[in-house]
Amino acid sequence: MSKVTVFGAGAWGSTMAQVLCDAGNDVLLWGRNQEVVDEINSSHTNAKYLAHHTLPAELKATTDLDEAFAFSQSYVLAIPSSQLRATLREWKPRFSEGCLVVSTLKGIEISTQLRMTEVIVEILGPHRVAMITGPNLADELVLRQPAGAVAAATTQATSEEVRALFRTPYYRVYTSVDLLGCELAGAIKNVIALAVGISIGMGFGENTQAMLITRGLNEVARLCAAHGADPLSAAGLAGMGDLVATCGSPLSRNRTFGELLGKTGSMEQAVAQGAKTVEGVSSSGAIVEIAHRVGVEVPVIESVADIVNGSLTPAQALQRLMEITTQAENFIR
Repeated sequence: MSKVTVFGAGAWGSTMAQVLCDAGNDVLLWGRNQEVVDEINSSHTNAKYLAHHTLPAELKATTDLDEAFAFSQSYVLAIPSSQLRATLREWKPRFSEGCLVVSTLKGIEISTQLRMTEVIVEILGPHRVAMITGPNLADELVLRQPAGAVAAATTQATSEEVRALFRTPYYRVYTSVDLLGCELAGAIKNVIALAVGISIGMGFGENTQAMLITRGLNEVARLCAAHGADPLSAAGLAGMGDLVATCGSPLSRNRTFGELLGKTGSMEQAVAQGAKTVEGVSSSGAIVEIAHRVGVEVPVIESVADIVNGSLTPAQALQRLMEITTQAENFIR
């Protein structure tokens, strides 16, 4: 039995903690909210994020950072990506030299265009860093519905270590040493899901969605290839798998926000109607910058970024996409 600390007691952190418990680990879940932590310890529920779902009785929770870091040498990060840099700066002295840091975050830091594991390494130094990624919607995974994921790291040994921590009868975990490609794919898929949601909100059907998903996947593959990653990672669970789940499910916050954006035609109205800004909104501009930096054309991502920043309406963005000259359909051209 391995000991694992999960940081973040929201829906995703609690779900990851359950998976790790089911995999036979001794798990401690850290959260900021004392009421949430008390409820997990006393009632084995987290009603604020997971309704009436019952968490494993052996799962323990705490608000004490000292206790959380002392509990194990394996740390799973499930905190908001927008808070990662500031949080790690505050916690840096607590990370020991030999610890394992596993990111579950999917996003790009807006100010630096860095991936989440790059932020981790920049602040903490050369620790063993990995990520767990794939088509994993918390509302389904917490019900122990069959799912697949990728444990990605820069070395096979670390990726296998992470796979062993998370693998359960319902959670099928594969390994990859293409950390860069898996992480890029996980961040970009949120933007493509926004595009799909926008098209649904505008009243378009499956043909339009299929076009956006497929051409969006092409943009993921070309961006991965331009950065020296394996473009075929885009065809696996971290790429196509995650893209299909995020674009196809009403449980996806990016897709549902896109639907509202497509219906209203503007960010202001979408936010005013009660929708929260999601990862794809905040990272779309940063991903465009990353693409321009390596000379890759990403018309679907650019269209979303232009809708988000208000320079194009959804109708104008779609018209621009449809007017782009077509060429041979190659996976990474």
